[in-house]
Amino acid sequence: MESYALALSPSKPFIKSTKNPFRKISNRFSAVLCCNSKKSFEKSSHIRVLSLRPTWSFNKKYSASLFEARSTWFEFKVKSDAVPAGVGETGNDNDMVKNLQLGLMFAIWYLLNIYFNIYNKQVLKVFPFPATVTAFQFGCGTVLVLLMWTLNLHPKPKIDKSQFAAIFLLALGHTIGNFLTNISLGKVAVSFTHTIKAMEPLFTVLLSALFFGERPSLWVVSSLLPIVGGVALASFTEASFNWIGFGSAMASNLTNQSRNVFSKKIMVKEEALDNINLFSIITIISFLLLMPAAILMDGVKFSPAYLRYAASQGLNVKEFCVRSLLAGFCFHTYQQVSYMILQMVSPVTHAVGNCVKRVVVIVSSIIFFQTPVSRTNSLGTAIALAGVFLYSRAKRIKPKPKLS
Repeated sequence: MESYALALSPSKPFIKSTKNPFRKISNRFSAVLCCNSKKSFEKSSHIRVLSLRPTWSFNKKYSASLFEARSTWFEFKVKSDAVPAGVGETGNDNDMVKNLQLGLMFAIWYLLNIYFNIYNKQVLKVFPFPATVTAFQFGCGTVLVLLMWTLNLHPKPKIDKSQFAAIFLLALGHTIGNFLTNISLGKVAVSFTHTIKAMEPLFTVLLSALFFGERPSLWVVSSLLPIVGGVALASFTEASFNWIGFGSAMASNLTNQSRNVFSKKIMVKEEALDNINLFSIITIISFLLLMPAAILMDGVKFSPAYLRYAASQGLNVKEFCVRSLLAGFCFHTYQQVSYMILQMVSPVTHAVGNCVKRVVVIVSSIIFFQTPVSRTNSLGTAIALAGVFLYSRAKRIKPKPKLS
């Protein structure tokens, strides 16, 4: 089925008379439809010419030269452009498929994050060696990356020495940030760690102002107030409060946001290195950096004696190994899915999704671990998360240019 867009254009201008010559005029009007196509109107995609031919007869006294042109033609051409059927419907279908795909990606991101925090907390409860646990998780990610490249599931990256130097700094911040986060998760409740990590925007603004002279707008500064106030309120009423857990979570905020802020100033050739390969290289470097450090700090802990110790704390050897592997798998895949989403949406949309993810993780961990939460603590957490959402919206407001 084809649809038609019709447009009428006169091929000759109309001539208006200054007098009224039509007192005793007998008009005859004939229309001729000329269609050069051999197909019928219903099946044709073009209508060639529609000619309207008025024939006027005048009395002899009006036979002036102006009206001697008895057979003046006024032609109208009707243009028909065939428009493929269903163009609008195809565009809407593509948008619908893309939105469904994006919604599925967000759901997978949240689900993997929930499972990671649950399994990771269970492992850290019975095996309190965060350096070893973090290194093992980076090792699981390294195995997945090598499998991805070996099976040609994603093209292998090509990097030069200048890029590697920049990526190494990002990997260093990534390593320290995740290590500090695991220290916090081992000392305090999962919900409290993620409440503290809601203060990441504050560190972003401070670091950008100190090192690059970027002045935040009034809207951004205003959105930071509920974040700081909410985290302070939640900390004062947190049942599992621990200074080591609190301090390591704050330090991970500083480390992660330093990585994010300085990464904007590091030039990486995007055509040679996409987000997935960038994260993959960072994962491998983090494993190589942390594994020796974990051995120096914790010693070799994956021994039968320590596995029996973990079993005495509530998990048998099989459960401990399975949960460790699942935590490592979820740790890598949820971050990789996050990078994939970042390729599909704007950074502001990703920040809003990250805020919602934090809410989902906090609520799910409270329900699963049955964490005691007071009303004041819940209020502080809610205020902090609302501030994060307002911050992500405030970043979209562009300041008005100053008139010179």
